[in-house]
Amino acid sequence: MILGFYRLLTTLGGPLIRQYLQRRLARGKEDSIRFAERLGEAGLPRPEGGLIWLHAASVGEAVSMLPVVAALQKRATVLVTTGTVTSAAMMKDRLPKGAIHQFVPVDRVAWVRRFLDHWKPDLALWVESEFWPNLLVETAKRKIPLVLLNGRISARSFRRWLKMRGFIGQLLSCFVLCLGQTEEDARRLATLGAANTACLGNLKFAAPALPADEAALAALLTELGDRPRWLAASTHAGEEALAGRVHKALAVPGLVTLIVPRHPNRGAEIAAELRGLGLNPALRSLGEPVGDLYIADTMGELGLFYRAAPLVFVGKSLIGEGGQNPLEPARLGASVLFGPHMGNFADIARRMQEAGAGIQVATERDLVAALSLRLAEPALMATEGDRAEQFASAEDGVLAAVIEMLGPWLPD
Repeated sequence: MILGFYRLLTTLGGPLIRQYLQRRLARGKEDSIRFAERLGEAGLPRPEGGLIWLHAASVGEAVSMLPVVAALQKRATVLVTTGTVTSAAMMKDRLPKGAIHQFVPVDRVAWVRRFLDHWKPDLALWVESEFWPNLLVETAKRKIPLVLLNGRISARSFRRWLKMRGFIGQLLSCFVLCLGQTEEDARRLATLGAANTACLGNLKFAAPALPADEAALAALLTELGDRPRWLAASTHAGEEALAGRVHKALAVPGLVTLIVPRHPNRGAEIAAELRGLGLNPALRSLGEPVGDLYIADTMGELGLFYRAAPLVFVGKSLIGEGGQNPLEPARLGASVLFGPHMGNFADIARRMQEAGAGIQVATERDLVAALSLRLAEPALMATEGDRAEQFASAEDGVLAAVIEMLGPWLPD
């Protein structure tokens, strides 16, 4: 009943959906050049032969699937869809040669059918928990095998879905296989109606280290010299001001606080906020030299700053909920700190703490204390960085296991 109502609503609501998309376009949240892709119109011709469609919601999910894309290219052309402008820019730089990126069509039946009519995928792979009803139902109707990769159902989502078991059961029945990030995710998927579930490990462990331009890294390291430093990575609104207050509280001579916001277009806003605290931040986008606070408001340079900072706080975890990926700094040997709100990476965060590969701080005051201790003891930072790097490479075999399990549905 809910599914039928949703399909009717998205069909009749076409004019309102278009108005909503136009407002997003005006705010820069849609790509003006490739906007037609959001309406299901292909931006490129379909190549001949087998085609595997992989859909990931945004940057984090898409980046975690890059090793999967590379492995699947041995069997067919891979089409990757995402929904955000930021993820499209990232995929342009990082997709393996020969793979295709398109914006995912908005979930209206007509636009979904237009997309499927053009691309005719032989296999569809969906990542984590992106359950768009029309996309799933229309794909399954065409007898295209659907597989959920790295499926994630948080405790909060699980409680919500339990109240709509009929609806979520219909959606999960579209999948021929659901692979959970963890055993608990697989159990929750089965409880909600998925018929074929398993857990082979978390594909985030298979992601390669974030890239960095060697010349840019050499220049940054030269500029930083031997000054003590820490990085607030993938920060969200409120955490940059927090980083500024922490910088003042640390009072370490020569300290550099590096800030890489999750959304680089907020750079000027962040700088104004920090100036309001009596600080004098520099903006990388303006080519300003590194000062006491340095805002890296540029695209695709997080790997550069992870390599430049031996001590990293992972954002969206003290202010906000869900956290960002702690494996990214861990893979590059950083001492990793994060707040209590790591719901999107709960299992990884818990296991990192148990292995001594990550430290959770509960409050801003705790963050000051944790940073102060490590800045004063470089040997402790190095030990924790070694543990983090070892932890991040602990499940290197998960990619091969997943590709093998996909075997029955891969194109010839």
